[in-house]
Formats: sequence, C-alpha cells, structure tokens
Amino acid sequence: MAWLRDSDRPVLLSVVFWLTLGVTVAINLMLPYPVRDRVLFFADVALLCGLWLVLPWRSGQGRLLVTPAFLAGTFVLGLVGAIGTQVPLMLLGVANLALVYGMRTAAAILAAFGVSLVAVPLLFYGRTIVQALADLTMTAVLAAFSMGMASAVLRARQLAERVRELTVAEERARIAAEMHDSVGHHLTVIKVGLENAERFRDRRPEAAWEEVRQAKDLTQAALADARRWVRALRPLALNGDLGSAALQKLADSFSGTGVTVAFEVEGTERPLEPDTELVLYRVLQEGLTNAVRHAEAKTVRGTLTFEKGRIVLVVADDGKGFGHGHGFGLSSLSDRVKALGGTLISGNLAVGFELRAELPS
Repeated sequence: MAWLRDSDRPVLLSVVFWLTLGVTVAINLMLPYPVRDRVLFFADVALLCGLWLVLPWRSGQGRLLVTPAFLAGTFVLGLVGAIGTQVPLMLLGVANLALVYGMRTAAAILAAFGVSLVAVPLLFYGRTIVQALADLTMTAVLAAFSMGMASAVLRARQLAERVRELTVAEERARIAAEMHDSVGHHLTVIKVGLENAERFRDRRPEAAWEEVRQAKDLTQAALADARRWVRALRPLALNGDLGSAALQKLADSFSGTGVTVAFEVEGTERPLEPDTELVLYRVLQEGLTNAVRHAEAKTVRGTLTFEKGRIVLVVADDGKGFGHGHGFGLSSLSDRVKALGGTLISGNLAVGFELRAELPS
C-alpha cells in the first residue's frame, strides 16, 4: 500500500485538488438539486477521491488506466451538478497525463478539450460565441497553470536524476583514487621486492626467499583491497532492490572480509526519496569499508531506524576506534547529508567507533 503515500505526487496539485473538490461539494449542497442527481454527484465525488489516491505520477509505475478514468470522472461531475467547477479538476487530470504519458499527449488532449469547450455550449446550450470564448480564456489560464506545474515537476525530476548521476560519478572517482593509492602502492612494493629477490637469489638466497614471502603477503593484501573496492563500486539498486533491501545486500557483500557484519531494520519501513536512499547507502558503505580496512574490527552492526519524520542509520564496530574514521570520505559524506537537511555524527565508543546519520523523511 506504499502507493497511497506516493512521494511523486506534487503537493501543490494535491492541495488544489482537495480545495477545488471541497468548493464543488459546498456549492452543490447550497443548490436545490433532486435527490437522484445528488446521489450521483456524491458517488462521483467518492470515485474521484479514490482515483486521486491511486493516480500514478511517474511513467513506468503501472495503473495507467487510472488517469483516463479520473478524467472521465471529472467530466461526469459536470453533468451531475458541479456548476463548472469541475474544469480545474479536469486540468489536474491533464497535468497527471503530462507526467505519465508526456507533454505532447497532454497538449493534444487539451486542444481537443478546448475545441469541445467552444463547440458544445454553442450547439447544445445556446451560448453565444462571446460567452464560449470567455469560458475558453478562463480555461486556458488554468490550463497554463496546470501544464506549467507539470513541466516544472518533469524538469525538477530530470535535474534530480542528473545530480544523482553526478554524485555517483564523484563517489566512483573518489573510490577509484583510493583504489589506485592502495592497490598501486602494494604493487609497487611487490615489484621492488621481486627485483630484490632476483638480485639476491645467488649471493643471498635466504634474503631472496624473504623478499618472495613478503611479496606474497602483499599480493594477498592487494587482492583483498581490490575485492573490497569492487564491492564498493556496486550500484545502489542491487538486483533491483532499494531501501533496506539494498542496504542488507551491501552488508551481506562484506561477509567474506573476515568481519562479522549484521544489519537490522527497526520501525515500520516507508518509501524514501532516491537521494536519501543513496546517501544512506553511502553512509553504510563508508562505515563498513572503514571498519574492515582501518579499524581491525571483528564485528560491525548497522541499524536502520524509521522514526516519525526522520530516519536514522547507525554503523558501529568494535575496532580500535580513534582515528580510523578520519580522512576517508567522511567530510564529503557529511556535506551530502547536510544538503538533505540531516546530520552525520562520528566518534569513538567505549569500544570501537560509531557513524550515525539522521535524515528527514
């Protein structure tokens, strides 16, 4: 039932819908309609309320027939006692059409609606051309508002997706730089050690074998580093999972590092904004990577807690604590948390180190 709390539903359009529907109901109650018409009117109002709650607000969400049904419901509302106030509701349906099917489809529907708005009153209700054009002008103003809102929402989504992509690219660049420093350093030392072994092999064979043993140990360390960074470069949506499922898979991916990793969720999980999910993913990733790489920890526990109005992620280990969490991306990560209105706190525990992110939700 997460779609009932659809975060993609624009707040302003939702406010306009409920206000307009409230005004429509109030006007209907003040006028002396027959009982049959009033029953039909309130049945249609109830239908529109239900359809509004399940309208899709992004392409690919399914429920695509809900929008045409909503538009049909707003049209029927005008036939059973809306006194013209159904027009803003119809335009909200067109705005939804723009978000789900695209601006061109919505514009075509609006053009057809504009033609009918002039033709129907002239042909069936005895309206003059001046009156019909006056209605069309008012509708055009409201249509410009609804289409402008839809266009702004689409543009904001494109910008958010672009920022998300740039953030991921920046994170990958940082990880690539650290991978170069760690693995590159190991390979450089291995190369020097093997060159020494080659030089010592005849005159000092024991020293040569010692260099080989050190190179072997460094090779294992370099391989472990490479595997950790490959895990870190995995995308946010692991096998299509998001939210706590993606965090759980990230925690599971560290199971081969020799550190016991546990992850749990407290509270009732709810859908989160994509940027919030990404930051939480990076916080857990940073906490796990630092604990495995720098803290010499034996266990790490991640806890994701859903509280009223906020979400908290805590990553705690039983490692050596002081110093291991500094200088490894926490500064930039803190900036990203603050950009979403949250806080990132890190510090030593009695035993180990804790990373705590609090974000609004």
